[in-house]
Amino acid sequence: MTDQIRFDDGAAYERYMGEWSRLAGDAFLDWLAPASGLRWLDVGCGNGAFTEMIVERCAPAAVEGIDPSEGQLAYARTRPAARVAQFRQGDAMALPFPGETFDAAVMPLVIFFVPDPARGVAEMARVVCPGGMVTAYAWDMEGGGFPYQALHDELRGLGVAVPTPPSPEASRADAMRDLWAGAGLESVETREVSVRRTFDDFDDYWATVLGGPSVGRQLAALAPDECALLKARMRERLPADGAGRITYGARANAVKGRVPNYVCINQMPPG
Repeated sequence: MTDQIRFDDGAAYERYMGEWSRLAGDAFLDWLAPASGLRWLDVGCGNGAFTEMIVERCAPAAVEGIDPSEGQLAYARTRPAARVAQFRQGDAMALPFPGETFDAAVMPLVIFFVPDPARGVAEMARVVCPGGMVTAYAWDMEGGGFPYQALHDELRGLGVAVPTPPSPEASRADAMRDLWAGAGLESVETREVSVRRTFDDFDDYWATVLGGPSVGRQLAALAPDECALLKARMRERLPADGAGRITYGARANAVKGRVPNYVCINQMPPG
C-alpha cells in the first residue's frame, strides 16, 4: 500500500465516483432482481449513492448504511433516501448489528478497501437471515477495470506514487467466489458489469479528477510542466467526439450468494 486513500468529502466523492457507482449499480440491481419489502444493509455506504438506489428501485422495508467516514455519512443524510435509510458510523469487519437482522447485505465498490475481506464477508453472512442475500460489486482493480486506471497509469509513468487499496485482489471474480464460499454461502454466482460514462469535455473530466479522493492531492502537488505533460497524455488517451465529449468505460465484478436455510430435523417417533 503506497498511501492511504481517505474519503471524507461527500460532495467531491459524488462528482468523482457517484455517477460511476449509479451506472454499475443499475446493472447490478438488474442482475439481482431483488424482491420488494426487504431489510437491507449497505456496508461501506459512503455518501449514500447506492443506498439511494436501493430506496428508489427496491421498495425496501428498511435500510441501514454504515461507513467509517462521518464526512461521507453527513452527505448521505442530506439525500432523499434519508427518509427511509438510517446511516451510522461502523466497521465492515465488526458490524454493529445482531445476527439475522437483515434480508440482504451489499458491499458496493468496497471490498477492496476492507483489510480482511474474508472477515467482512463473514460479518455480512452473520447479520443476514437464513435464505437472505449477501452481495457485492467492485471495480476489477487488478484487471484494469477501475474508472480512472488510465490516469493512475500515467501518474506512475511520471514517478508519482499512486495510493492503492489494501485488498485489490479481492475484486477478482475468482477471489469473490472463494470468499463467498468460504463464508458458507450457497448458490454463489458472479458476473462482469461493464459501464460507460460521458464527460461534457476534457475540462469536465479534469475538474472531476482534481476533486477526487484517489489522487487529487498528488495532482495538486505536480509541478506546472509535469501537470501540462500529464494533461497532454490524458487528452491522447481519452479522445473527444465531435461535440467535445469524452466517453470511456469501466468494468466491475459482481457476486451474490445466499445464507443457508438450516432445517431442524425432529427425532423420528419409534416405529
